[in-house]
Formats: sequence, C-alpha cells, structure tokens
Amino acid sequence: MSDMTFERMINQMSPQMYEALKRGIELGKWPDGRTLTAEQRELCLEAVIRFEVEHDVPVEARIGHIDRHGCGSDRNGEATGDTIRWLN
Repeated sequence: MSDMTFERMINQMSPQMYEALKRGIELGKWPDGRTLTAEQRELCLEAVIRFEVEHDVPVEARIGHIDRHGCGSDRNGEATGDTIRWLN
C-alpha cells in the first residue's frame, strides 16, 4: 500500500472504522471471525495510532496507554505499597 493511499485512508477513516480496527487489534481477528495476519495487525495498529494523532484523541484514551497514576502508584507514577515476591 503506497503512503499516499494510506494517508488518504487515515484522513477518510470514520470513528466507527477506528473502533473496528482497535477491536480487531485487541481480539486478533476481523468481525467475521477471520484471523488477522501479522502484516494486517501491524497495518491496523499503524492506522489506529495515526488516526489518534491526527484527531487529537486524548493520551489516556489512546491504544496502549497505561495509567501510571491509578491504583498502587503515587503522583509520579511510582509503585507504592507492599512488594510482591515470587517464591520457587
């Protein structure tokens, strides 16, 4: 797919298409149940990321965002509380 065609697709993508691509990435399959190939997943991820940047999606709503200020973190995103230790 050429960059010009890809750019045009991003510019014409509707919010519904964006959500469908996000869902496909999450589940690893298309709505009809067919599995995404590695290349399809990569292209969908690039399209979603570029859509989010182009449409000023808030950072906390973007794909892959990790809330570092939630449960168990201080205001700097550092872990607080008890440490979990794995024993063999």
